[in-house]
Amino acid sequence: MDLEARSLQANVKVVLLAKLREYKSDLNNLKSEHKRLASANSNQAARDDLLESGMADAMSVSANQRGRLMMSTERLNESSDRIKESRRTMLETEELGVSILQDLHQQRQSLLHANDTLHGVDDNISKSKKILTNMSRRMSRNKWIISSIIVVLVVAIALILYFKLSK
Repeated sequence: MDLEARSLQANVKVVLLAKLREYKSDLNNLKSEHKRLASANSNQAARDDLLESGMADAMSVSANQRGRLMMSTERLNESSDRIKESRRTMLETEELGVSILQDLHQQRQSLLHANDTLHGVDDNISKSKKILTNMSRRMSRNKWIISSIIVVLVVAIALILYFKLSK
């Protein structure tokens, strides 16, 4: 058919070749569908054979599997309990951590306040030291001034007495 369609005129040839391609595509689809169904049937037959031969052992295997399933379920429950306990411990630890962080924050605030107070006290001590130093200087100066006045007065009295007694 393909050769016959190619030997015809160009306008008819294009239409026939398109139909031919469509038919070939349909044929290939049908073949693949047939293969799929045929393999599914053969797989089903093989499966049925396996199931029939395995029915005798199914009871003993079923009891064995049931025992293993129960052990697995028990282990799973134990693991779940351990996970719950671990989660509870984790939550308690988290609460303890939060509490410790809050305490540390309060202590930090107390230390910062004490540091500020200490700086204020240090500034006041420096001012007091300057005032006391100035007072000490003035007292020392006043002492010298009074001593000088006393010496001048004693000399003046001594001179007055000397002139009064010498006449």
